[in-house]
Amino acid sequence: MTVGAGGDGDKPPPWIAEADVVILAVRDDAITPLATSLAKARVITERHVVLHLSGVQGQEALGPLVSSRAGLGSLHPLQTIVEPELAPDRLKGAWAAVEGMPRAVEAGEQIARDLGMRPFRIATKAKAIYHAGAVFASNYLVVVEAVAQRLLRHAGLSDADAWAALRPLVEGTLENLSRHEPREALTGPVVRGDSATIIRHIESLAVDDAKLYRALGRAALELAQKQGMSEKLAEKVAAALTTDLPPVIRPAVKSGTRGRARPG
Repeated sequence: MTVGAGGDGDKPPPWIAEADVVILAVRDDAITPLATSLAKARVITERHVVLHLSGVQGQEALGPLVSSRAGLGSLHPLQTIVEPELAPDRLKGAWAAVEGMPRAVEAGEQIARDLGMRPFRIATKAKAIYHAGAVFASNYLVVVEAVAQRLLRHAGLSDADAWAALRPLVEGTLENLSRHEPREALTGPVVRGDSATIIRHIESLAVDDAKLYRALGRAALELAQKQGMSEKLAEKVAAALTTDLPPVIRPAVKSGTRGRARPG
């Protein structure tokens, strides 16, 4: 059973006593207040499993329910859903992070499998960095596309035409990513070592866009170094980005003596 938004003044739904698993489907900042409300109402018992759906919080968000001796944990589908009616299809095949007490983990894994998802276990202390990775993969991908759309608008296209022009490029990139890991799918001036192009890009951008370009360029340089870019070329690209070289560890070269990996 799923519980929506609640607070200290809300009465818990009567069906909770009959449910085995209770899912708190609320905003991150509402999880603990809702757990407090349920704890005060004494409707959660040791026979229950209580899960929340936050990507960044773990079982600690359900702290008010510890005294109930229920199984506490979290289930986070690693998927983005804008249109609720598409949720069932979107969830099929998606991975789902499961965390918490043993009973909660078992229940979360079963729910994920029943919905066609692929559950994986994650440590409570790792949830923040895990969710930050998810934000980069999804939310910030959207932000970067919005920046690209705006730059094409500055180049003379309408918003609609800018996005229509960019979509095949984005779809081609996602197709590359469906076949290769990010390091292998990277293209563009950084991986080519085209420092003159990088400088022209930065000179064309407003201050905030240039900062973002440099930050992403440095991350791209790290991938290029892992692909095997020479140190000399990497230094040239870093100079164009006005940044330092990312610390990249490369495999040691076999020789008569034992080698040691060194920064790129």
